[in-house]
Amino acid sequence: MADLKTVTDTVHGTIRLEPLTLDLLETLELQRLNSIRQLGLTYLVFPGANHSRVEHCLGVGHVAGEMAKALDLAPEERKLVQAAGLLHDVGHGPFSHTLEHVLSRELAVDHMHLTQRIITGEDDNVSPEDRGAFPEVVRIHGVLERHGVDPEAVAALIRGPSEKGAKWIVPSNRKEPPRYLAQIIHSPMDADQIDYLMRDAHYTGASHGTIDFSRLLQTLRIHRGELALDRKGLPALEGMLVARGLMYSSVYFHKTVRIAEQMLARAVERSEAPIADIQKMVDHELLNWLVRQGPLQKEIALRLKYRKLYKRVLASDRDELTGATRAVLASFKDPMERRRTEDRIARRAGLLPGQVIIDVPLPELLLSEPRIAKTEVPILDDGEAKPFSRVSSLGRALQVRQVVDWVVMVAAPAESATAVRKAATSALSG
Repeated sequence: MADLKTVTDTVHGTIRLEPLTLDLLETLELQRLNSIRQLGLTYLVFPGANHSRVEHCLGVGHVAGEMAKALDLAPEERKLVQAAGLLHDVGHGPFSHTLEHVLSRELAVDHMHLTQRIITGEDDNVSPEDRGAFPEVVRIHGVLERHGVDPEAVAALIRGPSEKGAKWIVPSNRKEPPRYLAQIIHSPMDADQIDYLMRDAHYTGASHGTIDFSRLLQTLRIHRGELALDRKGLPALEGMLVARGLMYSSVYFHKTVRIAEQMLARAVERSEAPIADIQKMVDHELLNWLVRQGPLQKEIALRLKYRKLYKRVLASDRDELTGATRAVLASFKDPMERRRTEDRIARRAGLLPGQVIIDVPLPELLLSEPRIAKTEVPILDDGEAKPFSRVSSLGRALQVRQVVDWVVMVAAPAESATAVRKAATSALSG
């Protein structure tokens, strides 16, 4: 084939680029992801973690295609899941998940909702100025339509099969929609997790994310319209789900990574710009913008640039919390209450508003990775499907395993650690 195009991927080797993939890669929506780090500020702790979000998207499209081939899906279904895999993250803002909780709170959407709207053309992740510089470049929904793919059908796969009111491509001889298509994109065993675990482990150097992808492919099945796994693949699935939990504990929610992310989030929260405008920025644009926004924003941007991060001064796990502290943390469902408590601690410690961070990670964990406690993949044993947790003691343990080492953490400039610890202990004790 004279027009065959390939790309050499760090994780998957040589990847063949289908005509639809090639055309989608020309869109501004996808190319923007070249300037967004896959792991946000994780590179401040793991120096190799400089890979981009577009690398991951290419990988997910490839993995989804390989899963479709292993399942012997029809060409049109394979084309659909490849497109969804490639596009599944176009809604990400600067530094990926770092600002997602701010986006969710201010705009009442998460990156998956925004991704769906971008795919269908209802929203855009490119600024009007940048879009105006390339008026001839077709948007995602136009490219999909040119290739005979329904943008709404692609968007329907992004959140997984539980999405209400999702539009599907359903063959005339099938009454129920093929749930396995969305499960390839978003489920306890999907292309997204397979790629990000392999890719993030490679770039961070953490061995925890190593998984047996080839064995998962060999044992992948469809059972009653659901994605399932032959029992022979059980160790590979156990390995993948254990890897997920360990990568969250040791990399994604590493305490120093978390402090850096919360510093950036506080700088954005306390700026005056509309969150929708910030969402269209890429990493370097956001840092450059922050320098011009005010003293706190400039301080944090420079601290991130030169890795002069705040330090953890106080942390408590679930067993250490008193009833009074639990009540204080419960009040943080209102972000303004959390902010008022941060500022009260800062004043008592002689710091400026914004220089004390109270981190309660669990709500953000569930927002950035809603699959974290989900393990229930059907396991086929002699034709009978059983839940993963029923055939694997690891499956049961992973459902209750605590991923993050702390329930609440307080961080501040190192030179004020003693004063902040004293003030925070008082403020959090009710």
